[in-house]
Amino acid sequence: MTEKSDITELVRERYAAAALQLTDVSDTSSASCCVPTDLGNGDVFGSILYTGGESAEIPEEALLASLGCGNPTAVAELRAGETVLDLGSGGGIDVLLSARRVGPTGFAYGLDMTDEMLTLARANASKAGATNVEFIKGQIEQIPLADETINVIISNCVINLSADKNAVITEMYRVLKPGGRLGISDVVAEDHLSEQDRIQRGSFAGCIAGALSKQEYLDTLAEAGFLDISVEYTHEVAPEMHGAIVKAIKG
Repeated sequence: MTEKSDITELVRERYAAAALQLTDVSDTSSASCCVPTDLGNGDVFGSILYTGGESAEIPEEALLASLGCGNPTAVAELRAGETVLDLGSGGGIDVLLSARRVGPTGFAYGLDMTDEMLTLARANASKAGATNVEFIKGQIEQIPLADETINVIISNCVINLSADKNAVITEMYRVLKPGGRLGISDVVAEDHLSEQDRIQRGSFAGCIAGALSKQEYLDTLAEAGFLDISVEYTHEVAPEMHGAIVKAIKG
């Protein structure tokens, strides 16, 4: 499967199924089902990557719906009054945490292409009593927001799922205000791994096969116009593949 539309549909189906599993959390065994089977275990993906204090701030459904490889709200250095955009917001955990960080004068958007995840996220926002959030439907390659309207973009293990990462990075640059910044968690391959090496380590929907290498990330962000770019590995999620923190500033 190499066609962009096929990859997008595979990802959509995988995460729609995860959202439906979490609609009813009375059976907590479903939490393990939403961690893709080719990613390893919850020690490197999912809700375990959030602190106990953060877990207490949000509904259980939002925590269980975390399929990420990091905790972008912990590295984005959010400030009161800022407007935040979470790409691939899933069940809403990072949007809800961001909304608390930016306070009543700030705002947090969540963007997701999956109806089932949007339904779950909106329900979680209602349970949390969050009024400074909005979940919108769309694809991260075509962000449905105006130019230069966002202070901070976060994302948690989603950009690797895109079939057109150049478009994603171009769109991030477009919607950020001058001086706006990225605080992203993603899966990143070591530079010596070929595309075929990455495919052998896991699937597209499992956040492995589509990962950029570290140098590819640095180069693509620089080509889009970003400055002060850094890609730092945090933990290994597959052989020679790492959860990583990606930071950059719009020049």
